[in-house]
Amino acid sequence: MNRKLTVAHLTAIDLAPPALIEAAASAGFDGVGLRLLRVTEDSPGYPLASTHERRATRHALAATGLEVADVEFLRLTPEFRVEDVLPVLDTGAELQARHVIAAPYDSDLSRLAARLADLAEACHARGLRAVLEFFPWTAVPDLATCWRVVQEAGPLPGILVDSLHFDRSGSSLAQLAQIPAARLPFAHLCDAPVCPSYSTEALLDTARRERLLPGDGEIDLVSLLRVLPANLPLGLEIPGPLRGTETQGDRLRRIHRATLALLRTAMDQGRDIALPGDPGAPEDGRNGP
Repeated sequence: MNRKLTVAHLTAIDLAPPALIEAAASAGFDGVGLRLLRVTEDSPGYPLASTHERRATRHALAATGLEVADVEFLRLTPEFRVEDVLPVLDTGAELQARHVIAAPYDSDLSRLAARLADLAEACHARGLRAVLEFFPWTAVPDLATCWRVVQEAGPLPGILVDSLHFDRSGSSLAQLAQIPAARLPFAHLCDAPVCPSYSTEALLDTARRERLLPGDGEIDLVSLLRVLPANLPLGLEIPGPLRGTETQGDRLRRIHRATLALLRTAMDQGRDIALPGDPGAPEDGRNGP
């Protein structure tokens, strides 16, 4: 299986889905994530509520050959009801998306696990898979807590590891190595400075606006890639400013080049890391013991 590289919508959130798909294809990516729901007041969502919008998105996918890696994201709050999000799941299924990203916003972890289980069942019925992402500023701040919730939710949901949140949550590579590969269907990749501690404001600001390209920061991405499954698809989630007169398409090409450079660096350091288009990557398993 070849390693796939995709673009998370937050990387170029001002682009509507068809434009994002076309720019990602031009930059060399294999797919995109689509933000179907508005997450913050200053960040758009694209529900694709009209037949015209969905048709235009399907046309862009067919014309470029790209896939929808995921749709995002559903807030699992105390008031969450899976019935309320079925239109989002149906749209994801229509676009043949692979995953639905859920975010933990309920401090009652047993109830959160039950809601995640409900979502996972509804996703599974539509050919989708629910994944839970952890964030240091939530009730599920780290990998260990996320793993407990996902296990309680049953066999269907997976875990989304984002390199930024993984590093800033204090989660360890040893913990990650204990997670079964089947529970890690893809990962989000970016870079950032590493500091002794972070305020909530700093965590949110970096996560939403100021991430760095792979290799431009201080996160040990090579070691993270070594522990993650060898051929794991990577979604590049890197919101940040444009340089001078560059377009979003130009920036996506920079991100793609930086990601390939990181993967080559990992290989040069003796890591068994799969590159895009590498037919020798193992179908399952990890990059190391």
